[in-house]
Amino acid sequence: MLKIGDFSKLSRVSIRMLRHYDDIGLLKPAEIDDFTGYRYYREDQLFIVARITALKDMGFALADIVRILEIYDDKEKIEGFLVTRQNELAQQAKDTEYKLMLLDTARKRLRKEQRMSFDVTVKTIPERYAATVHMVVPHYEDEGMAWSMLRETKEPLVPADPCYAVAEFLDDEYKEENVDIIVSMNVKGKYQDTEHVKFKDLPATKVASCIVKGSYDQMVDAYAAVVSWINENEYKMDGHMFNIYHVSPAQTQNPEEYVTEVCFPVE
Repeated sequence: MLKIGDFSKLSRVSIRMLRHYDDIGLLKPAEIDDFTGYRYYREDQLFIVARITALKDMGFALADIVRILEIYDDKEKIEGFLVTRQNELAQQAKDTEYKLMLLDTARKRLRKEQRMSFDVTVKTIPERYAATVHMVVPHYEDEGMAWSMLRETKEPLVPADPCYAVAEFLDDEYKEENVDIIVSMNVKGKYQDTEHVKFKDLPATKVASCIVKGSYDQMVDAYAAVVSWINENEYKMDGHMFNIYHVSPAQTQNPEEYVTEVCFPVE
């Protein structure tokens, strides 16, 4: 048997943390002296504390580790815990990568002393025959699901020239989830509808628009610029705003090469 101090030294876990493990039922001492209150641990409990440390290093919360140790001999259930945690960390890494990209972009703009400005113009998007998909996606960043569905047609789509790849946002407010959108792309020729892709003639639309060159972190500033211009020039908004993707992630992996046209229907 090992005194708590010796067990702490061998396991590289502080006495304070060992007492906390005891309090939450994660790792109980093998014995507690009734007279002195001293805690003693078996040597084989060093293997258990090693598992606890390894699971903590993977980012598991102590409450989860309690549950994991209860089923540690069930390899299939343990695999489920590990896969779930792996997926969580992969998403966190993706989120971190995106934030790093935003920070890098901001630093580049700061060094160049760039101030974002957007030239707003009024134009008419012409009438066009387009492939369309109307769906609800989990979040705004899942817009690609609709574009993937748009490509699932019986025959390859031939883009018109010029091609308008449009995402129209139908909700009357910002939605944290379940975002209602329509994506469309005008095409040459005629096609038959599929379960999800519908072909239709889209009407000409008068819009106030501006071009955004670079990453999507500028979009809110672009929206603000167009809305302010509409108000200052005594136009009225007349429908759901939409984006036209002239250069998108489908064409380049470099966000600085994106070209997006922000459009607000007006009258």
